Amino acid sequence: MNPFERVSIIGVGLLGGSLAKVLRKLGLAKSIVGYGRNKANLNEAKNLNIIDDVAPDIQSAARDADLIVFCSPVQTIAQLAMEMSPHLKPGCLVTDVGSTKETLILDMEKFIPDGISFIGAHPIAGGEMSGFRLSSDTLFDDAHCIITPTDKSDPESLKIAIELWKTIGMHVSIMDAKEHDFIFGAVSHLPHVLIFALMNTLGDLKSENYDRITSFSGAGLRDITRTAASEPAMWRDICLSNKDSILHFLDLFQETLNHLRSSIEQENGTLLTRQFEISNQHRLKLIGKI
Repeated sequence: MNPFERVSIIGVGLLGGSLAKVLRKLGLAKSIVGYGRNKANLNEAKNLNIIDDVAPDIQSAARDADLIVFCSPVQTIAQLAMEMSPHLKPGCLVTDVGSTKETLILDMEKFIPDGISFIGAHPIAGGEMSGFRLSSDTLFDDAHCIITPTDKSDPESLKIAIELWKTIGMHVSIMDAKEHDFIFGAVSHLPHVLIFALMNTLGDLKSENYDRITSFSGAGLRDITRTAASEPAMWRDICLSNKDSILHFLDLFQETLNHLRSSIEQENGTLLTRQFEISNQHRLKLIGKI
């Protein structure tokens, strides 16, 4: 694809830094500008040649940009878009990397002026650790990216957005924003909330003789609670912006947990075994073994 003259990345963390690196590697951006709250981090990213310039304010970040990618917490994006909207260049493509979509798109379509397209995107990449120091130009390789256009999306801008994520190595799927939030409320947001709750349940538990019983845990607990190290502010915003889906799946999980609790309480070994066997089968399907 043709390179962008000027790309502005709002939030130069793990995803934003990785995007900057791969755009530079592939020659897809002639100039990359970074904007964010932490100027020291941005200046370090500039010194490391991850970005070319640091924008002093959101208006400067927007000015003359051909591509703007929001990599900041979801609930900060609409306010930033409102502040930058008078300064957007006609024909500019605005996109994001957020994990929730429906509320964000409704807000963005209020603030983004005519002649500018916002195309929501969710690259399924990254991990529980954050920060541009962990960024990589291979982060997006062979991963999936969900794009969530609406009836208002400009077809040419949508085409460019799809081409962008494909060019940096991703498999692109097109999805309605509401369906996206439903699916990821189940497969991503619910598991994170459960792991946060599990870690909080166990973290301060004591026994008669030991003040921190988690010190006796094995690799299994460390493996399943890995995502408890995820960025709190990001997950706060995800929970608040996808509240309905998350609450729905928490209710479903509570029903399943109640069934297990009842089987244990009644010492129903047959039912417990059956529930665990079903779980085994779902796990095998998840990892492609059946």
